[in-house]
Amino acid sequence: MKYSPLCLAIIASLSAFSSTANENPNNNSAIEKIEVKGSYFNDYKVDEAKGAMRADISLLETSQSVTVIPNSIMTEQLATTLGEVLTNDASLTAGSKQRNREVFNLRGFSLSSSNGYLRDGHQHWSHYQQPIEILESIEVIKGPSSILYGQSGPGGLVNMVTKKPTATTLFSLGADLDQEGSTRFTLDAGGALTDDESLRYRGVLVKQDVEYQREYQNNEQRQRDRFLGALVVDYDLSTDAMVRVHYDRTDDEAGLDTGSWLDEKGNVIGDEKTIRDMSWAFTDITVENIGIDFTYALNDQWHVELGYNEQNFQRQRFESSPKKPKTFSEGDEYTSKPYDRFDDWQFKTAFIDFQGEFTLANVDHQLLVGMNSLDYYYGQLKVNGTPVTYSAGSAEPTRPDISYKTDDSLYTSEYDYYGVYLQDLITLNDQWQVSLGGRYDKQSKENADNESFLPKAGILFHPSDQATFYASYSEGFEPQRSDTLEDDRDVNNGMKLDAMTSEQIEIGTKWQLMDERLLLTAAIFDITKTGKLITETLDNNPNFDTKTEQAGEQRHQGFEMAAQGAVTDKLFVMASVMNLDAQYDKDENYQGKTPVDAPKWSAAIWSRYEFNEQFAVNAGAFYEGERFADSDNTITKGAYTRVDVGATYKTTFGNQDVNFRFNIQNLLDTDYLAGGGVSNVTAGDGINFRLATQISF
Repeated sequence: MKYSPLCLAIIASLSAFSSTANENPNNNSAIEKIEVKGSYFNDYKVDEAKGAMRADISLLETSQSVTVIPNSIMTEQLATTLGEVLTNDASLTAGSKQRNREVFNLRGFSLSSSNGYLRDGHQHWSHYQQPIEILESIEVIKGPSSILYGQSGPGGLVNMVTKKPTATTLFSLGADLDQEGSTRFTLDAGGALTDDESLRYRGVLVKQDVEYQREYQNNEQRQRDRFLGALVVDYDLSTDAMVRVHYDRTDDEAGLDTGSWLDEKGNVIGDEKTIRDMSWAFTDITVENIGIDFTYALNDQWHVELGYNEQNFQRQRFESSPKKPKTFSEGDEYTSKPYDRFDDWQFKTAFIDFQGEFTLANVDHQLLVGMNSLDYYYGQLKVNGTPVTYSAGSAEPTRPDISYKTDDSLYTSEYDYYGVYLQDLITLNDQWQVSLGGRYDKQSKENADNESFLPKAGILFHPSDQATFYASYSEGFEPQRSDTLEDDRDVNNGMKLDAMTSEQIEIGTKWQLMDERLLLTAAIFDITKTGKLITETLDNNPNFDTKTEQAGEQRHQGFEMAAQGAVTDKLFVMASVMNLDAQYDKDENYQGKTPVDAPKWSAAIWSRYEFNEQFAVNAGAFYEGERFADSDNTITKGAYTRVDVGATYKTTFGNQDVNFRFNIQNLLDTDYLAGGGVSNVTAGDGINFRLATQISF
């Protein structure tokens, strides 16, 4: 028999009532037995996003737009990358996928790999494809969030919430494959290690081998080999204190693919499956995260949380580095500038939060006072090879005999910053709440020291317990890597750089309908950013590769609508749409231009219909409107809609639960261009079949 969370809550409430009744000598009534039957379980709707407020505050009490994508949708879509998951939110659009990493735009603004992502509230370096098998959900926090997390962009943040240990025993084996021969094997296990359940664990193992649809010009198929291992352990020191230790490691090696090339009409030059890089170009990544978290309840109203995480990221990138000529037709020669490069990033993050509730002058407060810090180190070794020329149909140039290990110089970059923040959610009465906050932030970096103070404010009106109207104001701050441009291959090397700042005004509403099973949201936003760097690739320039300029002002206005949850006991949906008007203002070079990969319209829908407890089907559609492929807005990528479908069948063999799943991506075999520019655009894959099975013990 299966119970929904609502049923369990009713049982718990009635049980508590029964206990109270038995303790009251004046009450002779007693409930001897309650039996609740049903299979309904709403795993699409999520009511909280801790990353938005750094506290357990409901979405209805959060004065900004937040989307939470649960693990159930990741599982239904057989997602293997973060990008496959984030397409479920229309406010996120894909950028370039070159060099085995993914780039995204949120509300039209690019998410930085250094400050656009969080993992469990820690700033997380995201220069690689994230291991989504360890994620329980993904929170998309929209708009500047610098008050709580420090340096962050105007579009918002993506907070990856990891799976946690369970007291209940969990052991699941999974395997999936696709038509190209790609395979993925997973193990997810958890449970209590002691009889009193004070020591609990969660472990995940993944082995994945990918055969991509795209091919090198010598007809070799691009491949990827990935291993993931993760372990989290919780220990209850007492009824009031808990310590958590976590570790994960990713080893990821793949052939390089810097994307397709476009002509002046926005069409892919040559075959959409052709990779311009050489077959010997590759990237080899090793990432380790290790950390500890501590939670202590000071009393019934106050508790403290501390966290520390250390991320070590090492990458070798052996590039062929093809350069697209300004005018290029299939068969023409082009130049590759090979190099071997080793990158070493080290991220050390820490935070301490004090959270509590109190009443002052008959007004309720939920107060957060905290501090977080980041210690950043980057080191690079690089050896360049001799440039080579190549044209389609000719023999591929041999791999150059170079190694980064022969570089006797080490380029390094280091900085650290810390911030102190305060946030107060003030409940004036049943209808009105006010959210106020501020942050002081200080960065220490050679030639780039800075400090800032950022405010945030919101007001919420609740016409009922199931509805909210809100308005909010927030600011963001992003220091440049240096106070001057440091790139000897750029025309403007040495140019003075200003910090990037942003501000947002947002007005929105949130409603819980269908007996609180369906969440509807809508928001209007106006975001302004100043100081963004725009880099263009130079063609046929023997002395420089790029030209970087700093835009005066970038303004994005738009609205979003979304629905998430259960429409009926059998039909579940996650849907969203965004309209965006994005352009550069007050800029002598790009005045009135639209940023790359910022479509006017985008939409997404994913749904599940349950015929019975054993069989369910899924259907989804993902739409992207026209987008520009260059900052001058001369090349346009066409609009497209991709349709995905799937089905799952649940059964048992012996005493084991077994799930079978069959998915079809791009059912209509639509030709489309995803993110990226003229020389690094991502050509969408054609129709793809995936088959998976999962056994739970």
